[in-house]
Amino acid sequence: MPAAGTLYSELVGKRAFVTGGAQGIGRAIAAALGGCGVKPAIADIDVEAARRTADEIGGGAVAVEVDVRERASVERAFGESLERLGGCEILIANAGVSTMQHALELTDADWDFNFAVNARGVFLANQIVARHFVAQGSGCIVNTASLAAKVGAPLLAHYSASKFAVLGWTQALARELAPRGIRVNAVCPGFVKTGMQAREIEWEARLREVSPERVVDEYVAQTPLGRLELPEDVADVVVFLCSDQARFMTGQGVNVTGGVYMT
Repeated sequence: MPAAGTLYSELVGKRAFVTGGAQGIGRAIAAALGGCGVKPAIADIDVEAARRTADEIGGGAVAVEVDVRERASVERAFGESLERLGGCEILIANAGVSTMQHALELTDADWDFNFAVNARGVFLANQIVARHFVAQGSGCIVNTASLAAKVGAPLLAHYSASKFAVLGWTQALARELAPRGIRVNAVCPGFVKTGMQAREIEWEARLREVSPERVVDEYVAQTPLGRLELPEDVADVVVFLCSDQARFMTGQGVNVTGGVYMT
């Protein structure tokens, strides 16, 4: 990531609210933004992990506790971040979860959990923060969708459905907010090497009755660039979307998949 004051100099001094920012993709995004001079609020349900991440990023990063499933929690967390950072110009709605099961074996709890975090969580964060952006006349939103938002994923039907919802919401909100000078985009990562993926590999191996090593090999085989994706691969694209380099982009679901999905 370029040092603050170079390629993305316009980001220096901005403030970002990053949900699910304590680990995985969210942590990489917060760190990449911090490296460009942005002060991030690390908003996570695991506030201790958020504090550790904020300490590691430094540069004025702060930690706030949030449960993105609950409106009152998001409002409280965003209000705290505004008070501690002095404002906000960027929202990264990244918090997400997954479970894995055959579609015909899914429970209501599986469905509701994925939609509560992945879809409702994006809706709440976007709506609450966008109201602030409308009042100030500017802002940038980037939502974390998924490769599974472009292609339905076996054993992840409920997860795919929740991420398809994120893309539909992103497009509609982008059209509504464009006249207000607010851009709304999404990123669609592929097979990203995170703690979430590690759990999914074990689940998939068990459900398919194959070895975890075979699952990983198949992920890599599906990826033309020939390796598992890293959180930093996603983070660099998010920083671009937050910058003036992407000033004429809105309503996009940007593929960051190493070529797994091309369109």
